[in-house]
Amino acid sequence: MSSASTVATLHRADCVFLQAALPGRPPENAGVLLLDVQADRLHVRLRRDWSEMADEEEAEVLELFEHDIQLKANELGADAFLRYLEGSASNILRVTDREPMQVADFEARLRRLYKEYVNPKVLPYRTHLPVFTLRAAAGKFGGEMEVEPEEWEETPPDLRISPDMFLAHVTGRSMEPRIPDDSLCVFRANVVGTRQGKLLLIENYGLSENQGRYTVKRYRSEKQTTDEGWRHTKIVMEPLNPEFERWELEPGDFRVIGEFVRVLY
Repeated sequence: MSSASTVATLHRADCVFLQAALPGRPPENAGVLLLDVQADRLHVRLRRDWSEMADEEEAEVLELFEHDIQLKANELGADAFLRYLEGSASNILRVTDREPMQVADFEARLRRLYKEYVNPKVLPYRTHLPVFTLRAAAGKFGGEMEVEPEEWEETPPDLRISPDMFLAHVTGRSMEPRIPDDSLCVFRANVVGTRQGKLLLIENYGLSENQGRYTVKRYRSEKQTTDEGWRHTKIVMEPLNPEFERWELEPGDFRVIGEFVRVLY
C-alpha cells in the first residue's frame, strides 16, 4: 500500500459574482455563483439583507431570486442558465466575467468566496448568530455574564434562528461522526423539557479546560421514585465515538450550557 497521503480530487469550476446596482447605491457584490463544469451543477449563495438595500417591493422580488436561480439552473442546465444570465443581465442585477478555478470542495469554496467578497449587513438573530468560545458561552448563558461575541456569522436560510441560539467551535473527536473535529456548531441555550438522549454542551466542574471542561456529550440518566418525588440514581454523559469513554456524574458535578442543534460547517 502506498504511504503517500491522499490528494483531494480537483474539479474544474467557473466562478461568477452577481452584482446589485440599486438606485442611489454603487454596484456591490450580492452573491456567488460557482459552476461545477463536469457535473453541470450550479452552487449558489446570495446575501439576505435585501430589506436593508432596496425598497419593500424590490426587496420582496430579490428575496426570491436565489430560489429562482436554482429552479432555472435545474430546468435549463447550469452552464446554459449561466450563459442566459450573462446575456440578459439588467441594470439592477449584473454578473461578472467567469473566473476559472480548480475546486476540491464546492460548498467550502463557495462559503469562503462569499465571506471574502460579499459583505452583507449583520442582522442579529435575523440572518446572523453570535460566535463564542465554549468558555465564553458558559459565562454568558450559564453564568449570566456580559460577554461580547467574537464575531457574527451568517446562517443558512433553512435555519430558523432565535435570540437564545449561538455558535461555537467544537474540537475533538469524541462526537464523531455526528460532530467532526473543529466544527462550527449551532446551540440553543435554556434547554427545556427532558434532557434524555439530547446532545448537550456542558461544563464539567471536575476538569480543566485542557481536559475537556467544556464539552458536548449525549445525556442519559436513570431516576428513582422517593417519598419526596424522585432523584437521579445515575447520570451518564456519553460520547458518540466508541473510542472514547463515557462519564458518570452526580447532579452537582456539572451544569448544562445549551443543547446542540446542528453542525453549521
